[in-house]
Amino acid sequence: MLIVDDSAVARALIARQIEPHDRFRVVGAVAHVEAALAFLNDQAAEIILLDVEMPGVDGITALPRLIAAGRGARIIIVSASTPAGGAAAVQALAHGAADTLDKPRPQGLTEFGDILLQKLDGLAQSQDRPARAAPAPVSPVSSGTRKAVQRALPDIIGIGASTGGIHALAKLLAPIPATMTVPIVVTQHLPATFIPFFAAQLTAVAHRPCIMAQDRMRVRPGEILVAPGDAHITFVRLTDGSAAIRLKHERARSGCLPSVDPMFASMAELWGERAWGIVLTGMGRDGLEGARMLKAAGGTIIAQDRDSAVVWGMPGAIVTDGLADLVMTPDAVGAMIAAGGAC
Repeated sequence: MLIVDDSAVARALIARQIEPHDRFRVVGAVAHVEAALAFLNDQAAEIILLDVEMPGVDGITALPRLIAAGRGARIIIVSASTPAGGAAAVQALAHGAADTLDKPRPQGLTEFGDILLQKLDGLAQSQDRPARAAPAPVSPVSSGTRKAVQRALPDIIGIGASTGGIHALAKLLAPIPATMTVPIVVTQHLPATFIPFFAAQLTAVAHRPCIMAQDRMRVRPGEILVAPGDAHITFVRLTDGSAAIRLKHERARSGCLPSVDPMFASMAELWGERAWGIVLTGMGRDGLEGARMLKAAGGTIIAQDRDSAVVWGMPGAIVTDGLADLVMTPDAVGAMIAAGGAC
């Protein structure tokens, strides 16, 4: 991996956490973006650890160039844990960074090292796959015994995502016209402090209101509702036939908070076959249990394809379990929604 940070101390501290582990190797450590681009022109790196605030071009501005120069390298933003850094991290995730991590401090190196290795292991596992030709943007996986994918748009769309999900969500939402009235509900694994920045980012990308869900909030046409960082989204039916949010705070069986499972399970109960559940990139298996319930209720399940996912854990679990009606890239999902559900 390549470390890009203007602080020699930070570069040394980060490298020191990686070097004892045989699975990973630091192939370069440079002080600014131009040096990183020069390095990538001659050598390969599978993972780039990138600072944000650096002299010259900052890390976020440089992301598109580094992603192109890295030829498939995954980028982890390593920045200071401040409110401004939180906003910058969400912006970076929306522009293609795979993950974020607080910059190490001497008194917290052990914790930093443990978290870094966990993130590196997740990204490395997603890259341990045979090279193959780029997939078609839409891959129906249904057989003659499986129900046909519905052509009309549903009454509600639920999306679950984790690592790499912000970038995938941006690609999915961008093609959808602002006139589309189907409500979209999103559970993205993020700390609670990131959610306001995340909602603002989705508002800009989707050209429609994106609001952090609150208890008893109505589900309204055309809006995007995002789970808070400390609660699951579920739903209740109101007397006028509409639906409202009920937030749940207990830990889900997946261990995630928020979790995709309660959201999908509640969608199954209220909307059944009139709901779509979409599972995007992310570590682990969150969403699998809820997808089973939504599928059993007649809903449509869509999983992100392996080649476009930063980590294929969550969508991979859906596909492996035989639940996916469609396996697609995020932009193909967005195009299908924009076309009114036809595929």
